[in-house]
Amino acid sequence: MKRKHKRLTFVIIAMALLGIAVGLVMFAFEENIVFFHSPTDIVTKQPGPDKRLRLGGLVEDGSVKREAGTAVIFFKVTDLENTVDVRYEGLLPDLFREGQGVVTEGRFQGGVFNATEVLAKHDENYMPPEVADAIKKSGQWKEPAGDGQSKPEGESSGY
Repeated sequence: MKRKHKRLTFVIIAMALLGIAVGLVMFAFEENIVFFHSPTDIVTKQPGPDKRLRLGGLVEDGSVKREAGTAVIFFKVTDLENTVDVRYEGLLPDLFREGQGVVTEGRFQGGVFNATEVLAKHDENYMPPEVADAIKKSGQWKEPAGDGQSKPEGESSGY
């Protein structure tokens, strides 16, 4: 075999191995690329208790309950189509409010999302596309007059 052919074979094998490695990495990240899952995703897919994920949506009005004498807080996250119960132990962010957007990180175990971190909304006009799509599907989406920003019905601001 000529030297030129050996080099070409080596390059082809290296490119094939690189392609396989990239394919395996993309396959491993396939579900983890999503920044968070909506309550509808959680209810329909029922992820395993060992899978760490993010849940995003709106804090349901009247759902925040504190366990007496502890730092445990229970609340519900909704996309106005489905609702997921959340348990969190710790201090909530200052911007955490009922009816406002929230992203929680943790595990879904026994029908309850056990959050290890809670991130509250940070901007008056932003709503993640996944939540906006879920609210549109539920039929409760409303275009506000004037500012061109879309917000859910009954909300003065989105996530």
